[in-house]
Amino acid sequence: MSLYTKWVSGALFPLHERLKKHTTVQVRRDMERSQWWTVNELEQLQLEKLRGFLTDIGQNVPYYRDLFKTIGFAPDAIASLQDLQQLPLTGKPEIRANTDVLKADNAIGLSRFNTGGSSGEPLIFFIGSQRVSHDVAAKWRATRWWNVDIGDPEIVVWGSPIELGAQDRVRQIRDKLFRTQLLPAFEMSDEKLDQFVSTIQQVSPPMLFGYPSALAHIAQHAQKKSIKLDGLGIRVAFVTSERLYDYQREKIEQVFGCPVANGYGGRDAGFIAHQCPEGSMHITAEDIIVEIIDSEDRVLPPGESGEIVVTHLATSDFPFVRYRTGDVGVLSDASCSCGRGLPVLKEIQGRSTDFLLAQDGTVLHGLALIYILRDLPGIALFKITQESLDLTRVDIVRGDDYVSSNEQAIIDVFQQRLGNEVQVDIAYCDEIEPEKSGKFRYVVSKVSV
Repeated sequence: MSLYTKWVSGALFPLHERLKKHTTVQVRRDMERSQWWTVNELEQLQLEKLRGFLTDIGQNVPYYRDLFKTIGFAPDAIASLQDLQQLPLTGKPEIRANTDVLKADNAIGLSRFNTGGSSGEPLIFFIGSQRVSHDVAAKWRATRWWNVDIGDPEIVVWGSPIELGAQDRVRQIRDKLFRTQLLPAFEMSDEKLDQFVSTIQQVSPPMLFGYPSALAHIAQHAQKKSIKLDGLGIRVAFVTSERLYDYQREKIEQVFGCPVANGYGGRDAGFIAHQCPEGSMHITAEDIIVEIIDSEDRVLPPGESGEIVVTHLATSDFPFVRYRTGDVGVLSDASCSCGRGLPVLKEIQGRSTDFLLAQDGTVLHGLALIYILRDLPGIALFKITQESLDLTRVDIVRGDDYVSSNEQAIIDVFQQRLGNEVQVDIAYCDEIEPEKSGKFRYVVSKVSV
């Protein structure tokens, strides 16, 4: 660790957090101790925090004060984590309908946030300083697993309008002091990609952070131009906010010469899990309780696939309780060789809209069609949209070695998977725009699965 990084992580950033009245530093220190606790010790910590959290919101949040009274729920009487299942699931519709009464009476300094709306209408919600402190601390702990710290040079390839709209003078100074440089992921033209590659070469950052699609696209561009980036000393590429596909991981690791660390979370649900150097996706158990539910809203055991539901224990100002993320995943009951007792998220299979429905009722993961397109020559970029059971559209950006026979091959295989009567429309374009959030989605299904 350089002297400058030690100064930033040990003095400047703690001062920054104290001035913002955040407890990030102490929370991170506590997390670095508790990560080595046993499973039973961590579950006991969760239970204690859950009891306190539910007691708090039952007293101070109008929505939960009324709900607990109506259903006769006593937070101080819960004896196990399973007692959480006595409370109803919540989702975006419930939060939209009850935004005002979800604010705690004693909340101070709530900030308005919204999701990117990549799968529909954005969700507007509020975050207090406690949650900010805990989410930042969780991310900070995870980066330190990979021998990088606040103050190490960082390239961030991001596209959220919230970040890009906040580049005021104070933030620019802060980012410069913390050695963080933002590259906007909205535009991926050849000219912009040339600039991105040049910036990465000049900065030689120990860490990259961004959408997997964006980092993989930059890597592919550098490879196409025969530009070597694997000798820059990059220690790790953090990716988040999209599903990480195997071919993206391979491309990023090959070109940048560093491991890829996957992260899972969201503006709404918080910092849920992050990959350790041994490969496990560890859940931030000190703050997050994860449940997996089936289509009947029943909680599933480890090893079974279902929707990821999150309770964030540091959201008493604006609670997220049994919140449906819309993502599909699998819990594991196996321990990790790294020695941390933090629970493991075995798989993150993608959003529910990343799954398609065949005409005969078969549910297909988007990968069933993605890899068909990945294996065909000359397809630089693509997006699959299932408009209905009878119509699927494929947008394609052609590369130099594209062959006309690809078109019939795509139609044949798509019809084999989705149904012989499915209409497959192929459209060619110069570029495919990302979502408003800056994320890129390879598969979108408008059919309820």
